[in-house]
Amino acid sequence: MRIISGKLKGKRISAPKNLPVRPTTDMAKEALFNILNNLYYFDAISVIDLFSGTGNIAYEFASRGTQDIYAIDGNFGCVKFIHKTSKELDLPINPYKSEVFKFLEKTNLTADIVFADPPYDMDVADFLKIADLVFQKGMLKEEGLLIIEHSKHMDISTHEHFSYAKKYGGSVFSFFENSSLE
Repeated sequence: MRIISGKLKGKRISAPKNLPVRPTTDMAKEALFNILNNLYYFDAISVIDLFSGTGNIAYEFASRGTQDIYAIDGNFGCVKFIHKTSKELDLPINPYKSEVFKFLEKTNLTADIVFADPPYDMDVADFLKIADLVFQKGMLKEEGLLIIEHSKHMDISTHEHFSYAKKYGGSVFSFFENSSLE
């Protein structure tokens, strides 16, 4: 994986082969950040990266100037890798080992962007549960976005907070917003 833009633009990061991950492709990540670049000043937002895996998305936010980043994953190897890499690259990422649904039920954190990249084979009900918990817990700041990455074969547009989706190859980013802001 490589960092697309920011202070570490072009930096390649090699994750251990034994991690149970499917990193977001560079093409999809670049497209996502092109959207976000038009909506936010990266140095003025906070981010929660759920199912963080290798930390791919968290590194991209940090490289672009985001200072308040939490990377949540249930796999100890993933969290250890994110911790090690963020220290080596001097990135302000707070890795946190927790099963994501338990984290969502207990957290008091809020963020401008909550990004979730669950395993694609997870049940559609669990994808919707992520959105339910984020909105029930009030995790999004005003003008905040929940972004869930999923397979093009899954439809989660039925959720009441669904706003729009963007498809890139086999991946889709579904965007969710507070409807009370409209």
